[in-house]
Amino acid sequence: MKVRTALLSAVCGALCVAIFGAVPPALAQDKMDKPVRIIVGFAPGGTADLIARVVADKLKDTVGQAVIVDNRPGAAGRIAADAVKAAAPDGATIMVMPIGPMAVVPHTLKSISYDSIKDYTPIGLGATFQFAVAVGPESGTKSWAEYVAWVKANPAKASYATSAAGSLPHFIGVLLSREIGVDMVHIGYKGSAAYVNDLVGGQVPAAIDAIADLTELHRAGRIRVLASSGATRSAALPDVPTWSELGLKNVVASGWFGFFAPANTPKATIDLLNRGINKALQSPDVVERLTKLGMDPATSTPEEFARIVASDYAKWGPIVKASGFTAD
Repeated sequence: MKVRTALLSAVCGALCVAIFGAVPPALAQDKMDKPVRIIVGFAPGGTADLIARVVADKLKDTVGQAVIVDNRPGAAGRIAADAVKAAAPDGATIMVMPIGPMAVVPHTLKSISYDSIKDYTPIGLGATFQFAVAVGPESGTKSWAEYVAWVKANPAKASYATSAAGSLPHFIGVLLSREIGVDMVHIGYKGSAAYVNDLVGGQVPAAIDAIADLTELHRAGRIRVLASSGATRSAALPDVPTWSELGLKNVVASGWFGFFAPANTPKATIDLLNRGINKALQSPDVVERLTKLGMDPATSTPEEFARIVASDYAKWGPIVKASGFTAD
């Protein structure tokens, strides 16, 4: 009798699937029950802000609610990170954040108010990008090999600018110093725009930054980008070799922007947001806008992104520690 009952149940189940389609998981979620706020830890107009806005414009169609961008700049993204940490874990408050505040900045501080791994649930990637080194007229060099020769011949002048002390470009410079055997002096500015005049004017010989912040100046001939940090050449500057091509295998580094929710946000909610964000990032107009900026639109599952965050957090900790730099 039990065998017959089980058989009938299996047959009925198969018929239901055939007639109505597969039944979705019980915990699946297809809409949000309140508006979604994307917090950005940087001022309007920057890359993080742009990614948040192009995604927000399309995410609303997936979640069935308004999606609002909320800029909360300051403290290298930590103000935004604290706000999302304290938010209810219901998916209504999320953030877009670059690699720095999540995988680098925590290692530069003796005390920090959030834990990048424990206090957030990764939703998914938004975009990836490369870093690069560029020179102005001070060094008079046109290739990475020429620049290294100049640095070794002029160690007292071997400085490099970045957009901030304690930023990822700062520590890429630390890696490069180690690779070429010259202790290059880091000069931290307040933002990418702040060092441009000094680089073009020859007050600082080189700069390391996200390739997107150097591309237009390179194309205009005001600076020369010599090498980039990706595993492959940047689509924005295909004429520029990677450090890996040039034999510096340890200087392979990618930056990213990604989306995070508070810890303990239900998986069904994370999956809904992930679907909407991925769909937005695959839209042709979004791909075009981000690619023009030197960004590579990137999608992932929440689990894939969580592994990326954990890997980069573990990678940059020892490098920051070895540099001796602290931000407090």
